[in-house]
Amino acid sequence: MTTLLWFRQDLRLHDHPALVAAAHEGPVVPVYILDDEAPGDWRIGAAQRWWLHHSLAALGAALENKGSRLILRRGPVKKVLAELLEESGAEQVHATRHYEPWWTAAEQALGDRLCLHDGNHLVPPHQVTTGSGGQYRIYSSFWKALQPQLPPADPLPMPRKIEAPSKWPKSERLTSWDLLPSKPDWSGGFDWTPGEAAALKKVKALDIAGYDTDRNLPSIEGSSRLSPHLHFGEVSARTVWHATGRGDTTFRKELAWRDFTSGVVLALPDYATKNGRTAYDRLPWRSGKGAKADLRAWQRGRTGYPIVDAGMRQLWQTGWMHNRVRMIAASFLIKHLLIDWREGERWFWDTLVDADYGNNSVNWQWVAGTGVDSNMFSRIMAPIGQSEKFDAGDYIRRWVPELADVGDDAIHDPEAAGCRPDDYPAKLIGHREARERALAANAKVK
Repeated sequence: MTTLLWFRQDLRLHDHPALVAAAHEGPVVPVYILDDEAPGDWRIGAAQRWWLHHSLAALGAALENKGSRLILRRGPVKKVLAELLEESGAEQVHATRHYEPWWTAAEQALGDRLCLHDGNHLVPPHQVTTGSGGQYRIYSSFWKALQPQLPPADPLPMPRKIEAPSKWPKSERLTSWDLLPSKPDWSGGFDWTPGEAAALKKVKALDIAGYDTDRNLPSIEGSSRLSPHLHFGEVSARTVWHATGRGDTTFRKELAWRDFTSGVVLALPDYATKNGRTAYDRLPWRSGKGAKADLRAWQRGRTGYPIVDAGMRQLWQTGWMHNRVRMIAASFLIKHLLIDWREGERWFWDTLVDADYGNNSVNWQWVAGTGVDSNMFSRIMAPIGQSEKFDAGDYIRRWVPELADVGDDAIHDPEAAGCRPDDYPAKLIGHREARERALAANAKVK
């Protein structure tokens, strides 16, 4: 019996329960559908589209090596899958369960012809629940409840054979989707190799010795850089978990954080647009020309705070930003500039190759203090102090070339040291002034 295998953010052949199940039943028609309608405002951003193009090309080649092929279609998922079922004579669709609200809605609409499998998490988020059966909204409680279900199951091997159908449905050409930037091509600094083979190679070379400390040091970028591979499902979380042996607990907690954020959006599907703490609906965010100009300066890396500007320029040039700097840059936008966290979330959604609905929304609300599990709004990061603490001098020199010749004694705050180059902007606002303004705004919430 021919079955369809519906790929989404699970673009791999190793440790793929849906693929294993489909291959066991007989001929398989693998399909990826580019549906820009179902996500609505959350259609994947420009940086992710670049990644998706290369990841699909890699997946297609891997399937061809197995004697199969990847069918590409564009349009509403429900309509396209119905057409493919009819064209192929298949009766069932196998797929990996997803937790974004538009995907859960699509899964429900497809009914009993869809057979869902868990495979993108350490433990399926719907299996890690509170005593009342709900999703955890506090990470520490989630991590504690997760422990009895760890370690995760061993990864599944790739099927030895993927049987082809007697007749293939028509496929669109990947190049016709125009996923790659052209006018202009801004991807020249994207130093990434998307695809499962690259992901597995990176996992094999993974060294998490010292991760707890090194991950906070931007100048050495001591993180795994696996986040886009995990987001697109080019490698499974449990494959990464087992590759670490009895490794660093901090690293494994980062893997579990992804499970946690999926649970949050399962419980609160509109978490990307609504404050987790409704009291913050009263926060008087800045608006108007001044706020728009400051937002633009932040996006371009022209705030006058070197650590913030280095991060924002790294993001624009490479589609990625060091995790510690993400928190500093987000805090600056929210607390120093008093600009709604959703503006930053949207920018990250369009410019990050690893932009993830759960991670993006939960992380922004954590920094903003508006989330169900978050920092207090009154905790305001000092960008200069953070830059000094985490020794970001070389990181700044790399991404802000105007400051390449500034010494260690002034690199974190050249304006205060009296050596700000003419081509580097003055600070948009002083730290003390920004802090007082933010606290005054927070007082209105209370």
